[in-house]
Amino acid sequence: MTTVDFYNPEFPWIAPAKLNLFLHITGRRDDGYHLLQTIFQFMDFGDKLYFKPTNNGEITLSPAIEGVSNDDNIIVKAARLLQTKTTSHFGAHITLEKKIPMGGGLGGGSSDAATTLLALNKLWNINLSKQELMSLGVTLGADVPIFIYGESAWAEGVGEKLETVSPPEPWYVIIFPAININTGIIFSSKELTRDKLPIRIRDFLNGQTENVFEPIVSKRYPEVQEAINWLKQFSETRMTGTGACIFASFETEQDAQKVASQVPDKWQAFVTKGSNKTNIESFYWGVAKR
Repeated sequence: MTTVDFYNPEFPWIAPAKLNLFLHITGRRDDGYHLLQTIFQFMDFGDKLYFKPTNNGEITLSPAIEGVSNDDNIIVKAARLLQTKTTSHFGAHITLEKKIPMGGGLGGGSSDAATTLLALNKLWNINLSKQELMSLGVTLGADVPIFIYGESAWAEGVGEKLETVSPPEPWYVIIFPAININTGIIFSSKELTRDKLPIRIRDFLNGQTENVFEPIVSKRYPEVQEAINWLKQFSETRMTGTGACIFASFETEQDAQKVASQVPDKWQAFVTKGSNKTNIESFYWGVAKR
């Protein structure tokens, strides 16, 4: 059995990126939260976080993210939430190695928050269950629970109702048009379709899917539409989340790399493999409990 030294401050906790393979809004709750349907799938790259527990209760994060105070950073918020809910007196020095582009719809902030909850739950010896951590996570953001869940899932509700699924794990080309899109502004758009009829998994498999945010984002940000038009020359193309990243799938790494090598220099391109489980799902909920 593989062993993992979670207590080593040089151990990197991987916060993976995600894709929404489709995204529908089916309604809205009285508290303003949108009801959705989507399939989340992970990718084999992400941010890296390093944790050094302390006894003084202080939470520090480095390096600082430009334009975001530490108090407003979702990583710090996640750590303090866990402290408050469990009355833990421990603290942590957290180091972030950022790889996932901000504002791209790849879930970087949510993944970082989830990874922080998982790491400190272990390092502070709190030992909350997966479901308890997911319940905490959803108060930080609708996408946080899926990263704690750790498996590709069909999601409903505000993103907290999850059912494990196993979509194909192709190679993806992801293009980031270097635009930071404000999720709140897109969600509040008057043009957003909020009454899509709920579908079933078989409907997704039969192609009855879309991302309802894509036409809104494409209209407001011509660069996104330009990137979609370029990439769809090679494969069916879709936007993830509320943008700005778009993606297309390919059968082999060679095929994906060939397309990525042609992406115009003005855009950032990634080649990555889809993954139906995260490293944390494989190690944290398995090896860590043995």
